[in-house]
Amino acid sequence: MNMPKPSAGHKKLELLAGNWEGEETMHPSDWDPKGGKATGRTRSRIAVGGFALISDYEQERNGTITFSGHGVYTYDPEKDQYSLSWVDSIGSPMEIFVGGFKGDILTLGHPPPMMHVRMTWDLSKPGRLVSGMEMSKDGVTWNRLFDGTYVKK
Repeated sequence: MNMPKPSAGHKKLELLAGNWEGEETMHPSDWDPKGGKATGRTRSRIAVGGFALISDYEQERNGTITFSGHGVYTYDPEKDQYSLSWVDSIGSPMEIFVGGFKGDILTLGHPPPMMHVRMTWDLSKPGRLVSGMEMSKDGVTWNRLFDGTYVKK
């Protein structure tokens, strides 16, 4: 039996692989009324024969880890769609984000029940990652939750 091989879409996940660290700006929100600066770190690796990216994230503020999360990114070539299964230290049920790349910018989102959420990862400059998250109660008016700029270590 010939085993399947990762597609070009799967290989695009390699852009996210590696150890990333950088400064984040948390915008005032229900979760963080004052907002502020933080350091974000992500360790990501290609796994399961090249068909997924496994990612672990932590945020540090004032020398303390204040938030952490774990993600599994995959690609469905039949739908030409990326997905991210995400769990984090807030304790919510697993969230599933879906979307795709436009050039070197990956945008994934999910609808309620809690909120509309949209994440972006701009990988257009080698060794640099610019990311952000927006949230919306109605899917029309969006508010920035955070912005981050990271370098590959």
